[in-house]
Amino acid sequence: MNNGQERLHNSVSDSLKIGLIGAGQNTCQKHIPGLQAIPGVTLQAVCNSHEESTRNVANRFGIPEQFSDWKDVVNSSDVDAIVIGTWPNLHCEITCAALEAGKHVLTEARMARNLDEAKQMLDASRQHAQLTSMVVPSPFGLKFGPYMDSLIERRFLGDLREVVVIGADDTHWDFSQHLHPRQDRELSGNNVLHLGILHETLSRWAPTTTRVMAQGKIFETERSLENSPEMAKVTVPDSLHVMTQLEGGARGIYHLSGISLFGPGHHIHLYGTEGTIKLRFDLKSGLKETLLCGRIGEDSMTPLELPAEKLGKWQVEADFIAAIRGEKPVTLNSFETAMDYMKFTEAVHQSYTQGVAVEVASL
Repeated sequence: MNNGQERLHNSVSDSLKIGLIGAGQNTCQKHIPGLQAIPGVTLQAVCNSHEESTRNVANRFGIPEQFSDWKDVVNSSDVDAIVIGTWPNLHCEITCAALEAGKHVLTEARMARNLDEAKQMLDASRQHAQLTSMVVPSPFGLKFGPYMDSLIERRFLGDLREVVVIGADDTHWDFSQHLHPRQDRELSGNNVLHLGILHETLSRWAPTTTRVMAQGKIFETERSLENSPEMAKVTVPDSLHVMTQLEGGARGIYHLSGISLFGPGHHIHLYGTEGTIKLRFDLKSGLKETLLCGRIGEDSMTPLELPAEKLGKWQVEADFIAAIRGEKPVTLNSFETAMDYMKFTEAVHQSYTQGVAVEVASL
């Protein structure tokens, strides 16, 4: 434990009180149960998008304080840490206010709407380095993550030559559906479909992306608004293709689509001089992961089965609290590491909107 961590550890009592700002599906299914399972952690306050939903969450999980304004949660003397479960349009503002108020922060991914907002958040975290600042990591690849790390370390692939990232399904295929928040760039930012979450997962095992060239298309330009007769413009592509270059010379291809009827789903492939690894994520079966491996001399790829003790798991909430208590540093994801995928999604956005190749290091 370094001196900064020791000072933080000594300044934090055994009891930590959490304030929730935004309590949607992921917060209710993962963050709240995860936090409530940790000794010494109390869910103290909640502020959701509407008074009724705030009350429902508070009653469901026994949270004593309810607020109608997120600023009141941030400024509450009863709250030690803030968990942000809103859409990305509020991540930057809430994070910076919470850090300024002396609160630790765990914010839902994506980190922010765009790179400029992410830089503001990173600057704020550096100004308050005694506080824990963490971004919820991609849940993809957590199951086989430790084994993937060992495969890469043992050079199972040899030299990496190509990566293929696929996230193509029919999420937005039905144009009669209402506008989804992920189709509104004002709310969700520059990220497109599962681009950021898949790239973040790939980045755990692949070298840094240095250059991107992208094209995007909005096939359904308008959608109806829920509870309104008005139509709204779709401002996020429902089809995206990206070509990339990586450090060391490998190349990448990304296919993202929300309008692929009977599409291939979600995959990450790594092709090397000596072997191939394929990860598949089945979103319709609770994010079931399948890992296939194959090497030179083998006739086919083999699905990998591992004993439970060798599998990774979701432990985001425990990692957040452990970092606050000075027990270990943040790994997945600190604001510094989250900046990598924010630069990537920004480069992709600039490339498909301007029709040019973008050097990621220039951002």
